[in-house]
Amino acid sequence: MQAEWFVPATGKPEFWTEERCFITELLNTPASPEASLALARVEPGVTTQLHKLAGVCERYIVRKGQGVVEIDGERQTLRAGDQAIIPADAAQRITNTGEDDLEFYCLCTPRFQPQSYVNLEE
Repeated sequence: MQAEWFVPATGKPEFWTEERCFITELLNTPASPEASLALARVEPGVTTQLHKLAGVCERYIVRKGQGVVEIDGERQTLRAGDQAIIPADAAQRITNTGEDDLEFYCLCTPRFQPQSYVNLEE
């Protein structure tokens, strides 16, 4: 019998998104509606899709690489260890400006759900 607080590993592999990056979901379950955590990977020279998360605050925590994040038109260079706090409903995208993959954690509150994603390039 499992404890109610236990969330077993899903074994979900990394997947490609229309956002032009790869995502590995580390935590995204109805058992934790207050937050989700994913690892994003952006290849060199790629800029992710301009988008917003409706009603969801997102934090980027850079694991490796370097890039330029744009939040509501304001740009900031990010390197390993840097963080960006993206308010709910803010237009956002990130560009990998390095020679290696840019990897960063995406912590969302409340948890990310596909219906919160709004493509701003359409």
